[in-house]
Amino acid sequence: MKNRKARLTGISAALTSAILLGIVPVFGKQAILVGFAPLAVVAIRTTIAALLLLLIMAIFQRPFFYIYPVGLAGCVLAGFINGLGSILYYTALSRLDASIGQLLYSFYPLFVALWLLLDRQTLSFLTVLRLGLSIPGVYLLISTSTEKIDLLGALFMLASAALYALHLIINQRVLFEVPAQTVTLYTLLSMAGTVVVAYLLFSRQFPPANAPWWPVLGMAAITFFSRLTLFLGIKHLGGLQTALLGLGEVMITVLVAHWWLEEQLTPAQWGGAILICIALILVGFDRYTPTKRHSTGWLAWLNPPQIPTSDVPWQSQP
Repeated sequence: MKNRKARLTGISAALTSAILLGIVPVFGKQAILVGFAPLAVVAIRTTIAALLLLLIMAIFQRPFFYIYPVGLAGCVLAGFINGLGSILYYTALSRLDASIGQLLYSFYPLFVALWLLLDRQTLSFLTVLRLGLSIPGVYLLISTSTEKIDLLGALFMLASAALYALHLIINQRVLFEVPAQTVTLYTLLSMAGTVVVAYLLFSRQFPPANAPWWPVLGMAAITFFSRLTLFLGIKHLGGLQTALLGLGEVMITVLVAHWWLEEQLTPAQWGGAILICIALILVGFDRYTPTKRHSTGWLAWLNPPQIPTSDVPWQSQP
């Protein structure tokens, strides 16, 4: 019963994160179109989200500031990696159509699976099947663009997807012992520091005086809430299951574009949407085992230090 409750919590959190993140590309593209530089977009929205989370936790949840040193190092590393990925993402978004960029970025579950295999973790058959359904589904969903793809922008977006996947796997290790709020805080602070330094070094471009700020402020609010739900999903489901559910954000992006930009779905797009829906529904049948801390793998250094039983000063028995 406890495992089932944790699973339902993880699924709800992951789907909520996907819904929120599905709106980000539309807001991000809108911010760039009104004059914000890509580095300014990522720096402003991440810094606002990090400071908002820091303020709320300082007032209401100060006990969650505690974290063991290796866990803190893992969060800082994950934030740095995701910060670099965000820089690449918004740089690519300035060179690509939003739908094409989202297509390339939505391949990150494949990178999650690759990182897991390199970390000596196994995948179930149904998980592999869901991957096989999701990828062509994503392709069909946004395969109607006839614009020529910018090669450098495409490479940037794929690199961003790989870095995003890596930061999920690193945080998954830390989340075995650390609450999701704590991991979110330190990862987001590290990410904000990374993108702000990049902005100061390579951009320093201010938006036009008459540029509307609502797209960037909207992105900051979405980042704040989506990060909490993202890491809560990872804590209860693991990185790959959360990433697969996160593919729902592609559908959200298409639906928002359909409503906001009055775009129409083609038969091929409806076919892709159906494949993704099937992959999402199959999460209820996938073999689920509670995530466990692995003592092996190239990320084993993120595990907390273990005290040998022989060193514990047991009280003498009468």
